[in-house]
Amino acid sequence: MIRALYTAASGMMAQQMNLDTIANNLANSSTTGFHQLRLQFQDMLYQNLITPGAAQTQSTISAGLQIGLGTLPAATEVIMTQGELNQTNNPLDVAIEGAGFFQVQQLNGQIAYTRAGQFQLNNQGTIVTTNGDIVIPTITVPPNATSVTITPYGVVNATLPGQTNPSQLGQLQLATFANPGGLQSMGGNILTQTLASGDPIVGNPGGVEGLGMLQQGYLENSNVDVVTEFVQMVLAQRAYESNSKVIKAADQMYSQVNNMTQ
Repeated sequence: MIRALYTAASGMMAQQMNLDTIANNLANSSTTGFHQLRLQFQDMLYQNLITPGAAQTQSTISAGLQIGLGTLPAATEVIMTQGELNQTNNPLDVAIEGAGFFQVQQLNGQIAYTRAGQFQLNNQGTIVTTNGDIVIPTITVPPNATSVTITPYGVVNATLPGQTNPSQLGQLQLATFANPGGLQSMGGNILTQTLASGDPIVGNPGGVEGLGMLQQGYLENSNVDVVTEFVQMVLAQRAYESNSKVIKAADQMYSQVNNMTQ
């Protein structure tokens, strides 16, 4: 019965963390470029009362007798499915249709990655994110530019006064990873490289690396499915309730054992 108490408690704690993950997904259902998180579980150690495969007699082999000791959260996976594209008509809003991430340089000099293409210009005319991180490669728009266009292949052009043909300002590039689900979420729509994600593979949009295309004047919505998250929330609640009933049942059994001595 002691095992039952701790096993059920591990299930309750795991479902509490599962609910925390679901709450974060729902809270970011309107966050541009957000990709939902999914909590993965694994079973804990087993107590082997009889080892599977042990010889019972010369002619019989035991199937074993094992008692599990509960569950625990094992990993948080980023689900990298495509979010819906929302038209904004803002020339500096850029969505990625397909695989890939924008590269940005943070204030500390570290290179990070994002799917949120809500770009703007800083006081130097450089294209930056809403956090002020510089988009890599660095592209600067002249202050007298009358319009800025970004092709699906990432070429940034600007129309300048007195010119009939637009001037090319630079080339946006994207990065992809062998395991994008292994990227670490840092907040602020920023992801960073980890050993699980592997090294970045950088190339032009629509290139041979399988990178997606860019859509100017669009933003990628969060890929969170609110209905699915509500279903997962109900399942987590029921699993939490079931584990609490196991603890209650074990407590009642303890009570009956104690009453036997009276």
